[in-house]
Amino acid sequence: MAGEAAARVLPKELPAFLRTPAAVRDIGELSREPDRSKGSGRIHDHDRNAAHFVDIDEKGRVLGGPPFAPLQATRNDYETALREHGLDAAKAGYLQFAIVDRYQQLVTDFAYWRVLKAAEANPAWRKNRAWFKADRLRREGLILHTLGELSHYVADGAQPLHASVHFNGWGDYPNPQGFTQARIHGPFEEDVVKAGVDPAAVAAKVAPFRSCGCAIEQRVVDYLMGSMRLTVPLYELEKAGGLKPGDPRGAALASERIAVGASELRDLVVEAWADSAKHKVGWRPVAVQDVLAGKVDPYPALYGLD
Repeated sequence: MAGEAAARVLPKELPAFLRTPAAVRDIGELSREPDRSKGSGRIHDHDRNAAHFVDIDEKGRVLGGPPFAPLQATRNDYETALREHGLDAAKAGYLQFAIVDRYQQLVTDFAYWRVLKAAEANPAWRKNRAWFKADRLRREGLILHTLGELSHYVADGAQPLHASVHFNGWGDYPNPQGFTQARIHGPFEEDVVKAGVDPAAVAAKVAPFRSCGCAIEQRVVDYLMGSMRLTVPLYELEKAGGLKPGDPRGAALASERIAVGASELRDLVVEAWADSAKHKVGWRPVAVQDVLAGKVDPYPALYGLD
């Protein structure tokens, strides 16, 4: 729902292939892939399963260890910080890096598409036009796949329990309000959603575009911290019976959070498209703007000098 709701409101300045009914459907279906790939093998799963969450506590620390913000320069730096507190990423999660990684890949994918589209239309480079077209079409498939993965992780991040140490029951933490120890994660994002969330209601809640005017790393930190802060209200809702079958309050919260995920995804796609105009692609790298201006034939850099 988040992927399709975001895709339906992409602005017209983005490539038209992204806004077709088929692309909207594909983005929604490809949003499932990070879950559907689970069970591929021990190495695969151990590396990827922790991409779906990050366990932030009320003090803004990851599992009581290193501060969640500011984001470390690399995932390796993050894992080093965790180890210094006797923790590891398999238990702490690294959703923040999964979102940034897929965003950066989308920027690169868009940059290649811009270059290929321009090269295909440039009569001076017509001898390689067939290759440019074929590679553009391949890139369009890759863009949909990248966008689907980004959609999945952004939607995970909209669910407060994907950004909290209290991810499935309050756990072994001070609990003066007597919040439940029951496993509420699945019931909230599965049972409540299936029973009470209407895609049309989600679409109606998608917010207008918002640019934070900041680096992607800062935007992701702000986004996930915003989700984490809804952990207590979610547990308060559960305590008040709001997650029971038929209670509209649970469905309303789930609809709101899916719409927040869709809004964030749309914003990230728009910003990735803008960032791609300033990018370089290929080897040796050529600037997107130089290709668009007809200054550089990109074929050697795209096909590969080696």
